Formats: sequence, C-alpha cells, structure tokens
Amino acid sequence: MQYRINPRNGDSLSALGFGCMRFTRRGGGIDQEKANREMKRALELGVNYFDTAYAYPGSEACLGSFMKTYGCRDEIKIATKLPQYRVQKPEDAERWFNEELERLQTDHVDYYLMHMLNDEGSWARLRALGVDKWLEEKKASGAIRNAGFSFHGGTLQFKALLDAWDWDFCQIQFNYMDERSQAGIDGLKYANEKGLPVIIMEPLRGGRLAGGLPATARQAFDASGTVRSPADWGLRWIWNHPEVTVVLSGMNDLAQVEENCRVASEALPGHLSDAELALYDKALGEIQKNIKVGCTGCGYCQPCPRGVDIPTCFAAYNASYADGLINGMREYLMCTTLRKTHSNAGLCVKCGKCEAACPQHIAIRDMLDGVKRRLENPIYKIAAWGAPKIMKY
Repeated sequence: MQYRINPRNGDSLSALGFGCMRFTRRGGGIDQEKANREMKRALELGVNYFDTAYAYPGSEACLGSFMKTYGCRDEIKIATKLPQYRVQKPEDAERWFNEELERLQTDHVDYYLMHMLNDEGSWARLRALGVDKWLEEKKASGAIRNAGFSFHGGTLQFKALLDAWDWDFCQIQFNYMDERSQAGIDGLKYANEKGLPVIIMEPLRGGRLAGGLPATARQAFDASGTVRSPADWGLRWIWNHPEVTVVLSGMNDLAQVEENCRVASEALPGHLSDAELALYDKALGEIQKNIKVGCTGCGYCQPCPRGVDIPTCFAAYNASYADGLINGMREYLMCTTLRKTHSNAGLCVKCGKCEAACPQHIAIRDMLDGVKRRLENPIYKIAAWGAPKIMKY
C-alpha cells in the first residue's frame, strides 16, 4: 500500500480509503458479515482510512461493530460527517456528534467533516450558531482530531470556503471527467498550496468511469496495449497527482478491494507517461461527444452580478448529456441549489457581462436558457422548493 503524509500533523494515510456508503444491504439493513470480510481484507492490505457519515443509514454502526469485533480501532483513521444542514442550534451538533461516537463505539473521531458544506454562506450560518467554537473545543479535548468539510460546487466557491476558516483538511469530487468542473484541478492545487490534505470522493463518478464507459472510450485505453480495467485507469489518473492525499472507493466486493489495493500500491505520483496521459484525453473526447457547451471552466465570466455560477451550470448541463439526465440533475441540484445562496441558471437577467469576458466566445446567455429549460424542470422546482426545509436554511 502506498501512503501519503498529512502535512498538517504527520499522519501516514493510505492512498486508498474505504468509502462506507455502499455496503451491501439485505433485508432492509447492512449485511454485517459481508462488510466485515471486505473491511478486514482492506485492512490486511494496508487501508487505514475509513469514511462514513451520520446520514449513511447503518454505516457508522457497521464500522463500529467491525472495529469492536476485530479490536482494530487504533489501526484505523475514522472519518465521519456532521449533517450540518440540519443544525439549528449549538446543541444540535453536540447531540449528533455524541450519537456518532456511540454508533462508532469510540471516544474520538480522527477526521470530522461538515457534510456537504457547499458555500461560504453556509459556513457563515454555522459560525453564527457557534459551530466553529464548538469544533475548536472538541479539537482541544481530543474528541475531534482534524476538522474539515466535504464539498460540491465550483472552484471559486471552494476557494472562498477554504479561506473562510483554518481548516485541517477537505474532501472534493475529482476524476478525469471533473478536472475542470466541481472544485477541479485549480481547487485541488489551491488546497495543496495552503498545506491541506485533500480527500477525493467520486473517483469513478459513481461507477460511470468503471462499468459505464462508452465502447469507444474503452477502445481508446485498450489501444495502449496495456491490460487494465477502466477502474484501474480511472484511479491511476487521480493518484498521478501529488496533491491528492486519499482516494475513497465505495467497495462492496472482495474483488474490488483486491484490485483497488493493488492499484494503490503501484500508482505513485507522476507515474503516468505522456503517452498514457494522452489516452485519457482521447477517452474523455469520446465520453464528451454529446456535450452541448464548450466551456473550459476558466472562470473569466465570473463573478456574475446575479450570482450565477456559470461554469458549474454548464458542467452539470454537459453531464446531463454525457452522463445521463438524472446524474446531470443531481449534480446541478447539489452544486447550485442545495446551498445557502443559490447560483442556478434561472437567476440570469441577460446583462451580457459574462459574454464580454468569455475567451471561448460562448453565447452564454443563450446557453443558460438551455440549462434552465433542461435542468430546471418540474422535478427540479419541487426539489428547489423543498431544499430550504430539507437543509434547514
């Protein structure tokens, strides 16, 4: 197993982390025995970072039971998450944190995240409730060793959130489809420049870059003559970046554990050749043949006077064609609407400031109309209406 060092505290973290959201479920609950076998094998192969959340049904309790059964708490770095969007008063955080400790059968959490903290406004709301002071107190007592957040959104919002507090680490979506969307490569490098460990989620886009590749994209990789699975190719691309600390994988099969641990032991920073990197461009070109907007995510169109996150809107719009409408809508909701301040395409008033700054000369106003027609459909409107109630904003 390859290990990467947390520059903040010297922790040696396995390059592969076990994502505990996708345990096999049977009879309405998690199959504990199967999950134990998978986690035990991962631990034997060197995985020491296990990621769960309050909001993953049964997951924290499953991990807690595993650690108790095998007496391995001291071998594991636990990462779990506070449902910050439900916090309405200071004691909410304390209550849920204590419940998490009970589920996990431990007295401390190594890496604690504000779950889906997607913009600076959301953090400002929590600070007004004293959550920042609460985190500081927990860190001082040792109950929380590192405080961070998981993020879905655009690069500018990510950078602003990084600058809003002295975070210990962060978690972002990153893969070769999202190099120029979500927090993106610029966000990854910015976090690294601030000395923060970066944990990667959705490395294979929920399996899209593993079992869901178009045949032509698979052929682009196969042309190399190197026999690798699509998952192997996808994970290698992420570990090629020295700024990445841990890559999470929601493994629910022993074969996945074996393959991912093997790749994690081989894929050192900078190990991919220029010829291999060119294969990703070819494969991505095949995946993106159906994209609608040639946005590079450069951000010259930002900030929008009305708060529209134009690059993120276009990334979700393109994803709705390249990755399916449901996946595109999911990304659009998470990155523009499930947040304190909305940044969706429907806010556009067609002032034209963005088009004057766009180096790609994209007809941004027309394209945002397309985003609105496709993604702000009746399902979106229902979700947007319910978001303040769900997120408690």
